Parts: sequence; structure tokens; C-alpha cells
Amino acid sequence: MPKHNIPTVDTGDDELIKDEMSDKIIAAAEKIATTAGPEALTVRKILQSLAITNRVFYNRFHNISEVLDIVYQKTIQKIRDTIPTEFDPDKDFFEQVIDFVANTLVISYRAKNHFNYYVFENDSVSDYNYRWWMQKIREIIEYAKEKRYIQNVDSEVMSYSIWCFCRGYNADAVGRGLPMHEAIKNFKYSFAFLLKGLRTQEA
Repeated sequence: MPKHNIPTVDTGDDELIKDEMSDKIIAAAEKIATTAGPEALTVRKILQSLAITNRVFYNRFHNISEVLDIVYQKTIQKIRDTIPTEFDPDKDFFEQVIDFVANTLVISYRAKNHFNYYVFENDSVSDYNYRWWMQKIREIIEYAKEKRYIQNVDSEVMSYSIWCFCRGYNADAVGRGLPMHEAIKNFKYSFAFLLKGLRTQEA
């Protein structure tokens, strides 16, 4: 049986089918949500787009919210996957940071405005998501301090400040519908100045 990359959702029901059709339903849901917005996503629209029956859908998912949550988690994971596991010592550390953070903005735009708003609204209230990002940002700050790229700043305070800046800029730019090239250009410009204040004299 082929393996499928469906994010795990605890449904409490092991009898639901997980197969190629499950993937197709998720893909159809993602297309509808990113095109028309999550509020437009219904079981009926998925059935129509795939020419399947109610039984085919409900043999695999309990409801439309369950499918939307999987699509949502996939989008969030795409953003998280942009975080580098290590930095190239032969390249400028700050340029690498700016590039990978800007990539999260690119993914947000590619997810389209309506669905991305849903992602921001739902993920912003998740304490797990907040703690996950704070940990990742702190790890990068601690790495930069160890390498003496940045000053000996308070990692907790600075992590929160960077989180607010990046997430706030991203959400507002997407919400206002700024052209992607303009949003990315302006973000890199502004974020570079923020990072400049952290640099050590030798960095």
C-alpha cells in the first residue's frame, strides 16, 4: 500500500479510511479554500469537484472542519519547513536570516489572501504555535550570540519582538493585498534595519 502524507488528526476513530482518495479530497478542499476562502468550502462542493458520493467522503472524514484543519496544518507546516536547520558559515548570516523569513511571506501569498487570513486568525490563538515559534527564534538568537554575530541581548525579549514584527508585517501585508514583490522588497528593507541594530562591531 502506498504511503500518503496526510497530517495526523486525532479523530478518535480508527475505522476511517486513509488512502489515495483521502489525498484527493484534501487537495480538492485546499484548492477551494485557497481560491474562494474557507467559508466557501462545503462537502457538497468537494463531492461535485471530484464526482464522488457522500459515502466516499464520510468513510474518510467526519466533517468538513476536519478536512479544513488538515489543509490548515499543511499550510502551517510549509511555513515552518522554511526554517533552516543550520546556517552556511561561508555566507552572510544576516542575509540568510532575511531570506528565510521572507520565504514565509512568499508562502503566505501563494496560499492566497482568503485562506491565509484563516491561517493567521486560527494559528494566532494557538499557544502551541506561539511557543513553537518562540523556541525556534530563540535557537537562532542563541546561535548568533554564540558565534558573536549579534550582541548579548535578552533572548526571550528579542524573540518576542521579532515574532511580533514578522507576524504583524506578514498579516497586514497579506490582509491589505499588497503585491507580493512589493511586500517582500519592503519587508527585507525594514527587517535588515532591525537586524542591523543587533550586530556586533565585528559582524
